[in-house]
Amino acid sequence: MTAEGSLEEETVQDTGNAVGLSVVVPARDEERRLGPTLEALVRHLTASGDDWEIVVVDDGSTDATGELVTARRDPRVRLVTAAGTGRGKGHALRLGVAASRGRRVLVTDADLATAPAEVEHLEKALADGHAAAVGSRAVPGATFGDRQHRVRELLGTAGNLLIRATAVRGIRDTQCGFKLFDGDKARAAFAASRVDGWAIDVEVLRYFQRAGWPVAEVPVHWSHRPGSKVRPPDYLRFLRDLARLRTPARADLLAAALFLVLSVALYAGRFFDPAHRYLTDSLQDQNQWEWFFAVTADNVAHLRNPLFTDLQGFPGGVNLMANTAMLGLSVPLTPLTLLAGPAVTLSLVMTLGLAATAAAWYRLIRKRLVDGRAAAFTGAALAAFAPPLVSHANAHPNFVVLFMIPLIVDRALRLCTGDRVVRDATVLGLMAAYQFFLGEEPLLLAALGMLLFAAAHAAARPDVARRAVRPLMRGLAVATAVCLPLVVYPLAWQFSGPQSYDGIEHGTAPGTANSVRALLAFAERSLLAGEAGTADALSLNPTEQNAFYGWPLVLLALAITVLLWRRPAVRALAVTASAAALLSLGPRVELAGVSVPGPWALLDGLPLFESVIESRVALVCAPALGMLLAAAVGRLTEHGVRGAVRYAGLAAVGLALLPLVPAPLRSEPRAEVPAFFTDGTWRSYVRAGETLVPVPLAEPEAAEALHWQTAAGLGFRMPGGYFNGPYGDGDRTGVYGVPLRFTASLLRDARYTGVVPVIDPAAREAAARDLAYWRAGALVLAPQPHADVLRETVDKLVGRHGRRVDGVWVWDLHKSPHG
Repeated sequence: MTAEGSLEEETVQDTGNAVGLSVVVPARDEERRLGPTLEALVRHLTASGDDWEIVVVDDGSTDATGELVTARRDPRVRLVTAAGTGRGKGHALRLGVAASRGRRVLVTDADLATAPAEVEHLEKALADGHAAAVGSRAVPGATFGDRQHRVRELLGTAGNLLIRATAVRGIRDTQCGFKLFDGDKARAAFAASRVDGWAIDVEVLRYFQRAGWPVAEVPVHWSHRPGSKVRPPDYLRFLRDLARLRTPARADLLAAALFLVLSVALYAGRFFDPAHRYLTDSLQDQNQWEWFFAVTADNVAHLRNPLFTDLQGFPGGVNLMANTAMLGLSVPLTPLTLLAGPAVTLSLVMTLGLAATAAAWYRLIRKRLVDGRAAAFTGAALAAFAPPLVSHANAHPNFVVLFMIPLIVDRALRLCTGDRVVRDATVLGLMAAYQFFLGEEPLLLAALGMLLFAAAHAAARPDVARRAVRPLMRGLAVATAVCLPLVVYPLAWQFSGPQSYDGIEHGTAPGTANSVRALLAFAERSLLAGEAGTADALSLNPTEQNAFYGWPLVLLALAITVLLWRRPAVRALAVTASAAALLSLGPRVELAGVSVPGPWALLDGLPLFESVIESRVALVCAPALGMLLAAAVGRLTEHGVRGAVRYAGLAAVGLALLPLVPAPLRSEPRAEVPAFFTDGTWRSYVRAGETLVPVPLAEPEAAEALHWQTAAGLGFRMPGGYFNGPYGDGDRTGVYGVPLRFTASLLRDARYTGVVPVIDPAAREAAARDLAYWRAGALVLAPQPHADVLRETVDKLVGRHGRRVDGVWVWDLHKSPHG
């Protein structure tokens, strides 16, 4: 059987029933060395008492290699002859393993550099539960007879380092030609291989690792045999094949492309014209996030502190480290922001970030859970495009751009093996530090989810947990030591710097914590089953619909858990999703009209958790449910599953996912920025050290002034704004926006009531104090509802009429009231 699956001419002398051990020997022009090798193998296998066979694959020999085998006339020694000229060791092994019948398969080179007796050590590794055992020259305990030339040893060492760095983790000697496999797993792995050269060893071992089949590396005695056919060009071909193994398969590239298509479709309303389109359901968050990207780029361009600015909230300013400014992206993307504007940067970050997150989950699922691409795609699509993630896609890039989370999970799992702990822990520490600058709350929720999974998996596999706990704890200590120096100063600034705060109290409004109904209902942005009224009533707002997985998916997840209960990973994933859902119900849970303590009460008020919106914990359910779906689809698409069962199962998956398919996010044309800001007219009214005061001041409910400031190139400061900061006057309780001074509160009331307030001398005096506190150079009123009421209010407060300039009303505070 070729790599492409077509039939090839071959000679097989016997087919019979299964045997205990198959020995596969690839051979090309091995007339001189093959005879003694077969004699030694037959002698050892006969003495072992096991039933056996030897399969020699003649890969286009030009000498009497094939005749050596057929001349033995032993039905247990079979010849497989490949058609055509020699295509390489990989091709030969693929044919030989496919022709094997053994419950175990030993692969050995024709030179028999490792004696047959060494197979006993490999047999013990398989008896201990491993799916494969690699005879290794690179682990403690290995011994040597005659050694290779020093140059060959150096080339081998360099090759192994490259392999471990790029393709196969934890195995030091992939290229030793003496390996024992579980027979069925070997036939599956070699059948899936595509490499014809030496790199097939790497490809097959990588297949075992991705399938979760444990591989042991066993020390052996090895002696160099003269007559090696490896030449310098072969090393180049090996590097070429290794590079091909690292190149994503077309199907993987297609999966990534489909994720990008899904992301662009979701953002279609804004993606193609980000500067002039606004996501309706983002409320004021799009203005805020564009401002974050703009102010970071401005700070970097002017070599200012990227952790602070006084462009908003003057004179106190904004602690950007305490406001999720996503410095991990906003800083490196400074050139793009300066060139194309923050609207373009934010649009690309959210669109590409969502697709990258799905691709990262796809990679993790394929590597750790299932090998099937369709199964991995299904799971990753739910992990990245689940209803709560689509809700956050309106306005919160820190909960959309999560591509680092799957990488962190994978690196943490590597620590459990005990191989290269320091290296993996160092990488983990760097990854965690980078995610810290993308979003701390997603990192906290990911850590919570990983802790839940670890506890559940330890309960399911205590033997595995006992082996993993020491390297894991050691690795986490190293990772912490790497991460902390990188984040300690930003953390100190966040919690102790200017405009820092202790925590934000979110209250008990509907949606702060989930209800059971929210977990089972359908999301507002569902293409086929959207329930806008229900979703609005059960959530804080359209950007915080943190559950809404739908009852069909919940029932399907329960069925998957029951049917695949024997798999420890399935049990752990089910517990993780269930625990996260329970925690998201908050500190008090309503059951049949009775309020009872919820699991979140154990965490409520603890440091770090004090600012978390409880309903967001349900975001942890998305990847857990996605992996459960991937496990189910992977099982349904395995060979041997009956057609009726397969189609019924896949139909159930489709029916559960169909109501979750999101509709494109709503968007609308963006209001034009008044020419007063875009043409630079504002410069005539704001002197150095002064602020421009929008009427009314910017706040979380109305932050369009942030967009004006961005359009003006961040050339002026302003009081008020939309950010997180302390309440003030010694109270470090976190609030959204700035505590309202008298004038800000007065103007806000006028906008919302449409009534001109009573303006007396005391009010004018208070306004004068506020304007002096803000160092105001001018007040500006742009077109908006109740603009006439606001204009009359300001006229009375400052004692003169405003002036119409470039589309806005302006009150120049440098002029006297009678000027």
